[in-house]
Amino acid sequence: KVIWTVLVTILGYASSLPVGEDALCTAEELAKYRIIFTGKWSQTAFPKQYPLYRPPAQWSSLLGVTHSSDYSMWKKNEYASNGVRDFAEKGEAWALMKEIEEAGEKIQSVHGIFSAPAISSGTGQTSTELEAHLRHPLVSFVVRIVPSPDWFVGIDSLNLCEGDHWMDEVSVDLFPYDAGTDSGFTFSSPNFATIPQDTVTEITCSSPSHPANSFYYPKLKILPPIAQVTMVKIKKSQLGLSAPFINLPAKSNEIIDTVS
Repeated sequence: KVIWTVLVTILGYASSLPVGEDALCTAEELAKYRIIFTGKWSQTAFPKQYPLYRPPAQWSSLLGVTHSSDYSMWKKNEYASNGVRDFAEKGEAWALMKEIEEAGEKIQSVHGIFSAPAISSGTGQTSTELEAHLRHPLVSFVVRIVPSPDWFVGIDSLNLCEGDHWMDEVSVDLFPYDAGTDSGFTFSSPNFATIPQDTVTEITCSSPSHPANSFYYPKLKILPPIAQVTMVKIKKSQLGLSAPFINLPAKSNEIIDTVS
């Protein structure tokens, strides 16, 4: 009985210990992935105030990082860093890259930085490769919506490791976020700093609840995804070979709604 009581006590204590998102990864040390970003921001899908010129709808370059749970590039309902602010507002990456490098040097929470070229239209694809590490299995990235006040899409700390193996493929629908640093309502709003700064929030068909909001579609329950990202594990036999782009049907992204 004494041994059983001690055992239960130990197990209960162990189960209450905090466990990081990447603490239980026991897969092989390194894994390489091809990441494909697909823009689905078309005039058919998002007809309201769709930017046709000066500049037309497009996407900035993609900037991402593989890291441990000790680092966070951005997080919903938290304040954006100065680097994320500069990237979301102006597409400038220097401050964000410096923040990533400093995090890697101080707490060794970053394994690598990756980037993919910009897309010159609202629809299209861009891709690059990334390397995940046993102790750095999380992926985060940001892509700026152009034009916009401070809007972006991205992923926060997606874990590519599942216990003793790396995921073969994962696809995530992406929705717009507001960095909380500029108070513009529309794609072409002039610069109007948010003072004091607000937290990062998801933009929905009803929030911000204002008719001037470029994503305001009150008849919808949810916005269709404005983009999608797919990460495919590269097999050792495929290293050095370019992977084909993934073509996605446009019909799955159309808004069926009457807007003024």
